[in-house]
Amino acid sequence: MTTDTRNRAVFIGVALTFALNMMGTTLPTPLYPIYQQQMGFSELIVTVIFAAYAVGVIGALIVTGSWSDQLGRRPMLLAGLAFSAASAAVFLVADGLGMLLLGRVLSGISAGIFTGTATVAVVELAPAAWAGVATLVATAANMGGLGMGPLVAGVLSQYLPAPLTVCYALDLVLVALVAVVVWRAPETAELPSRARLGLQPLSVPPDVRAAFIPAAIAGFAGFAVLGLFTAVAPAVMGKILHLSNHALTGLVVFLLFLASTLGQLGQARLAERFRLPIGCVVLILGILCVALAIAQISLALLVIGALISGVGQGVAFRAGLGAIAAASPPTRRAEVASTFFVVAYVAISIPVVGIGLVAGWAGLAAAGIGFSLAVAVLAAIALVSLVVLRRRRR
Repeated sequence: MTTDTRNRAVFIGVALTFALNMMGTTLPTPLYPIYQQQMGFSELIVTVIFAAYAVGVIGALIVTGSWSDQLGRRPMLLAGLAFSAASAAVFLVADGLGMLLLGRVLSGISAGIFTGTATVAVVELAPAAWAGVATLVATAANMGGLGMGPLVAGVLSQYLPAPLTVCYALDLVLVALVAVVVWRAPETAELPSRARLGLQPLSVPPDVRAAFIPAAIAGFAGFAVLGLFTAVAPAVMGKILHLSNHALTGLVVFLLFLASTLGQLGQARLAERFRLPIGCVVLILGILCVALAIAQISLALLVIGALISGVGQGVAFRAGLGAIAAASPPTRRAEVASTFFVVAYVAISIPVVGIGLVAGWAGLAAAGIGFSLAVAVLAAIALVSLVVLRRRRR
């Protein structure tokens, strides 16, 4: 095997590792109705189980955010895979709420480690001929993996026996295989003579806040939509649309992440000053379509809403992150980006728990419609803040 061929194989292997690891984090999505039926959970408990994932992600981002620069990419990727395997093992034997919460926290830690480390590793391992698309490959691996989780788990749980076992067993096998890929990959980080491990600081310099605030609001709204679909879509499909096919549920969530990936990849075709506003507008249209789908009990509208919302989320997220990076001093970019991701993962967790609370006394349909309208308002606030910011600049 030539050096060039080996470099391409390693690059593809690590990108695939990124995707498979993120796939493991969303495997439980179409399985929540089964857990509810077997363990007697309320909708609120389901959202709390889901939110435990965000706790793990945020903790990993803060604690290990800069560790790959000190310890190396390979050790941190292997650590992320270890947490992923531990999560799958816990879900395999889970028999109650405590085990499910533990499994989700472990999964979140794995995702938090991979979110930064794997993105950097994929970019650094890209062959010279592929350097221009390395960031896009990392983005596609991240979001594509998140989307594949519900689809794979939905199909396996619908058409194979042992619905709460087979997908996690498969995940363990895949994690073991890609761990070999990471073990054989070269180290790309230039390591210091002495590792200095510390927490990743979270702050936004005053001169960056004008760009950060609208991007963070739009990011919050977009990630709240991801939380809605990955935590509550199974209940919406089953209790409102009266569709109990787990594979169909997984497909709807997969389409959302696929659309988000396409939105992130396609936003570069837009003029830079229009990217975030267009993302906000598309996100508003998509989430209003989701609200209408719930009100009209329409699967077609829900799918359309997922596709439009996904594109809007992808455009707004990538544009917002780009605007923040451009406005941040080079020495503070990692710090500001970590702050942005913490805001995003708070958006995935806390609003979704709010849906569970409201659903307990107002019903799932009212909670879903109210949540959708709130997300639309947030995106509209981000859009207005962008207009005000540009007028001030002029």
